[in-house]
Amino acid sequence: MDIIDQKAVMNNKELISIYAGSSGVSATLLNAIVRGINTIYELGRTLGSIIRRTEEGELCEV
Repeated sequence: MDIIDQKAVMNNKELISIYAGSSGVSATLLNAIVRGINTIYELGRTLGSIIRRTEEGELCEV
């Protein structure tokens, strides 16, 4: 039982050397980047549609 207890205890040097995840790029970060790109894309499509409809005179009456 003493061997298991001794293995479970880590010193500060061992704790500092622990790396979690993959080099700072997480799924959350990638998801945020993709959502940002999609938002910019959709804004461009909307702006393009507004410009086209304005030039063609196909605006709806409010």
